[in-house]
Amino acid sequence: MSSQPTTGTSPFRQPKAVWAVAFACVISFMGIGLVDPILPALATQLDASHTEVELLFTSYLVVTAFAMLVTGVVSSRIGAKRTLILGLALIVVFATAAGLAADIAGIVGFRAGWGLGNALFIATSLAVIVGSASGGFAGAIVLYETALGIGIASGPLLGGLLGDISWRGPFLGVGVLMLLALVATVVLVPPTPKPAHPSSLREPLAALRHRSLRNTSLTGLLYNWGFFTLLGYAPFLMNLSAIQLGGVFFAWGLLVALFAVFGAPRLGGRFGTARTLTVALVVVAVLLALIGTFPGTRWVVIVAVILSGAVVGLNNTLVTTAVMSISPVPRNVASATYGFVRFIGGGLAPFAAGLLAEGFSAHVPFLLGAVVVLAGAVLLQTVRADLDRADADAANPGPIADAEEAVTEVPALEEEAVLAQEARARERP
Repeated sequence: MSSQPTTGTSPFRQPKAVWAVAFACVISFMGIGLVDPILPALATQLDASHTEVELLFTSYLVVTAFAMLVTGVVSSRIGAKRTLILGLALIVVFATAAGLAADIAGIVGFRAGWGLGNALFIATSLAVIVGSASGGFAGAIVLYETALGIGIASGPLLGGLLGDISWRGPFLGVGVLMLLALVATVVLVPPTPKPAHPSSLREPLAALRHRSLRNTSLTGLLYNWGFFTLLGYAPFLMNLSAIQLGGVFFAWGLLVALFAVFGAPRLGGRFGTARTLTVALVVVAVLLALIGTFPGTRWVVIVAVILSGAVVGLNNTLVTTAVMSISPVPRNVASATYGFVRFIGGGLAPFAAGLLAEGFSAHVPFLLGAVVVLAGAVLLQTVRADLDRADADAANPGPIADAEEAVTEVPALEEEAVLAQEARARERP
C-alpha cells in the first residue's frame, strides 16, 4: 500500500476546511492533558481521594473508547460535517458543565459526556483530514499528528495558567475555545455527502478477527496503560503548584510534538517502523520503572516525565501509522477499532494507579506500568513481518500498488474520495 505524500507538496499547504478541522483537533487534544496541572488542587479543594480524581481520566477515556464503535454508524448516516458539529457541540456543553460542577462526581459525569463528543469528533476528523488534505495519506497523518502534538503540549500549559486562578478555569476555557472551533467548522467545512453504504455496529468488532489489526491494537492498549499511568498519577508525586505542573507538562508536550512530527518519520524511515517502535516502547518501560523506583524523589519524576515526551511522540505517530498501514480493513473501520481498544487501556490505567497507590504504595502502579509496556513490545513482534512489508511498500510504491489501493480503499471510503475530489477542485486556480 502506498502511503507516500505527493512529491513536492507540503503537508502544511492545505484548504481552509482542513485548517478549520485541524484547529478543532488542537483544542480537542488539549483535553487529554488539560486536567493534569489541577489534579492535586481538585483533590484538595473538593475533598476527593486520588482514586476519585483519577476517574476524570477513566470516565472520559472509557466512554471515548466505546463511543468509537458507533462513530462510523453515525457519520455514515448523517455525514462527516454534521458528525463533527455534533461532537464539537457536545464537548462545548459538557466542558462548560464540568467547569460549573459543584463536586467531583459532577465533574466525572460531565467528563463522560465530553468523552462521547470527543469520540465523534476524533474519529471523523481524521477521516476528513485524510480525505481533504493535499499531500496524500502520509501528509495527512503528519498534519493530524502536528495538531495532536500542539494540543497535548498546550493543554497542560493552558490548564496550569487557568488552574492557577481556579480549578474551574481550564474547563471553561476549553468550552470557549471549542465554541470557536465549532463556528469555524460550520463556516469553513463544506457539506459532505453521506456514503452510499452505511456502516454497521459490528464492523469495528468484527475487524478484531484479523491478527495484524488485533495485535497492533492490543499493543496500543498496553502502551496506553503505561502512558496514562504516567500522565494521570505522576502529578501527585511532584508536589508542585498548578502553574508549575503546567510548565513541566508543557515541556513534555513539546517533546511529544517534535518527535511525533519530525522524529517518527525520520527514525521510522531509517530503522523501520517495527525496530523504532520496539525501542521506543522499551524506553517508556525504563522511564516508568525509574519513577516506580524513586517515586519520592521529585527531580527524578520530573526529568523522567519530560523525557518520556520524546518516546510518547514516536509511539503516537508510529502506532497510528502501523495500524493504518497493515490493517486489512478500510481505514475508517481500522481507526474505530484501534481507538476502541487503546482507549480502554488509557481509561482504566489511571483509576488502577490510584487504587494501587492507596492500597500499596506509589511504587506499584509505575512498576506495573513498566511490565505492561514491555509486554506490548513483545506482542509487537508478532506483527513485525507485516510492518516490514508495509515499510517496503511505502519505500517502493509502484503503479500496481497504487492501483490496488485505489481498488480496495476508494469503494470503502466513498466519503473520503468525494472530499478529496472537492479539495482538489478548490485548489485549482
